[in-house]
Amino acid sequence: MRSLLWLASRHARACLIIGLLAGLLLPGLAATLVPWLPHMVAILLTVTALRIGHRAAMGAVGDLRWGLGAVVALQLVVPLVLLGLLTLAELNQTPAALAIVLACAAPAITGSVNLALLLRLDAGRMMQILVLGTAAFPLTVLPVLALMPQLGDPAQVILSALKLLLIIVIATGTGFILRKHLFPRPSEDQIKALDGLSVLAFSFIVVGLMAALNPALRSDPVLVAKWALLAFAISYLLQLFTLLALRRSPLRNVAGPLAMGAGNRNIAIFLVALPAEILGPLMIFIGCWQLPMYLTPMLLPRLYRWAIGNE
Repeated sequence: MRSLLWLASRHARACLIIGLLAGLLLPGLAATLVPWLPHMVAILLTVTALRIGHRAAMGAVGDLRWGLGAVVALQLVVPLVLLGLLTLAELNQTPAALAIVLACAAPAITGSVNLALLLRLDAGRMMQILVLGTAAFPLTVLPVLALMPQLGDPAQVILSALKLLLIIVIATGTGFILRKHLFPRPSEDQIKALDGLSVLAFSFIVVGLMAALNPALRSDPVLVAKWALLAFAISYLLQLFTLLALRRSPLRNVAGPLAMGAGNRNIAIFLVALPAEILGPLMIFIGCWQLPMYLTPMLLPRLYRWAIGNE
C-alpha cells in the first residue's frame, strides 16, 4: 500500500489525467458514483486536512483582514461587475451568462487545497480561503440572487451553503484530530504517503463529477466544446488577473492561493436551487468545469512560478 501511495505522489499529475479520462470513458462508473459525491467530498477534505495539519491551516487573527476582503472581492464584487457588463450587453438572460456569474459567485472548490499542494503553494493559506469563502457565501450570494431571480429560491441556496460549511468543519476537524494523534511529527516518507493518498482521493472524485459529459459528447459534441471553452476562459482568466493584480502588492505572499481560489469555484453548490430547464445545460458546464481545474497543475505551473516565484 505504501508503494502505491508513493507512486501516486510521484505521478500526481498523471493521476489527475487518468481521473478525467475515466470520467469520460467509463460513463457507467461515473453515473454510479454521482450519488456518493457528497461522501467523497467529505473524505477528500478529511484526507487533505490529515495531510496539511492544523498548524498549517490556522492563520493569525490578522489574516482575517486580507482573507475576508479577498472573499468579498472574489465572491461579491467580481460577479456583480460581470453581471453588470453582461446586462449592458443584453446577454444577462443567456445560459452562458448564468454560468459565468454563478462560477464567479461560488466559493473555492473543496479540492483547491489539493491543487495548491500540487503547485507547491501554501496549502494552509488555501485552507483558510476555502473555509472563509464557504462561511461567507450565504451573505455574499444574496445580492447575486436578488439580481438573478431565475436562480430559484434563495433559501435553498443558502441552506446548501450552510450544509457545505458544516461538512467542511466536521471533515477537516476529523482530519486534524487524526493528524495530531497518528502523525504528530510525520517523517518524509509519511508525508509522501499522505500526498499520494490525497492525490488518489482527488483523482477519484472527478470521475463522478464528469458523469454528464459522456452522453453530451455523443449527442452534441459542438455544444460540449463551447461549454469547455467557456470553462477554460473563466477559470484561467480569473487566475491570471488575480496573479497580475497581486504579484507586486502587499498580498504577494498569498497571491498564489487567492488566484487558485479565484479560478477554481464550487459551482455545484447552486444546483439545488436551479429550475429544471436551466439544470440540463449547466450540468454539461459543470462537467466541463472540471477540465480546467484538474488540468491547472499541468498547464499553469509556469504562470504561477512567473507571478510569485523568482522567474
